[in-house]
Amino acid sequence: MILDFIIAFLWSISPFGEAKVGIPYGLLKGLDIYGVFIVCLIANILVFPLMMFFLDRLNGYFFKWRPYKKSAVFVAKRAKKGSGDKIGKYGFWGLLFFVMLPVPGTGVYAGSIATYLFKLDRDKAFIANAIGIFISSAIIWTTTLVSSDISF
Repeated sequence: MILDFIIAFLWSISPFGEAKVGIPYGLLKGLDIYGVFIVCLIANILVFPLMMFFLDRLNGYFFKWRPYKKSAVFVAKRAKKGSGDKIGKYGFWGLLFFVMLPVPGTGVYAGSIATYLFKLDRDKAFIANAIGIFISSAIIWTTTLVSSDISF
C-alpha cells in the first residue's frame, strides 16, 4: 500500500504524467480516494518550485552541453508558440487556464517553463499554477472515480 502511494507520488511529480497519471494509478490500485488526491496534488504542486530552482540555478550550466541546449531551445520555441500569446495577453488567468487543462502538453511543467520564458511574477505564477493543478487534479480525480465505478 505505501509503495503504491510512493509510485502515485512519483508519477505526479514526473514530467511524463503529473497528477494526470498519478491519480488514476492510485485510485485503480485501491488506495484511499482522498489520500490519493492529496498526495498527488502536493507532488504536482512541488514541481513549480523545483522547476524554478532548476531553471534559475542549473539551466545555465546545462546550456553549455550541446544536446541539452538543442532540447531546451526546442521546448522553449514550442512553449512560446503553443501558449505564448494567451499567457502573455491574459497573464495570471491565462497561465491558470493553461495549467488547468488536463490534456497532454499542458500542466505545471509547461506552466513553469512559460513563467520562466515570459518572466512572470513568481508569486502570482505559483498561485496560478497551484489553482490550475487543483482544478486539473479534481477533474482527473472525479473522472476516474465516475468512470471506474469506485465508491466515495
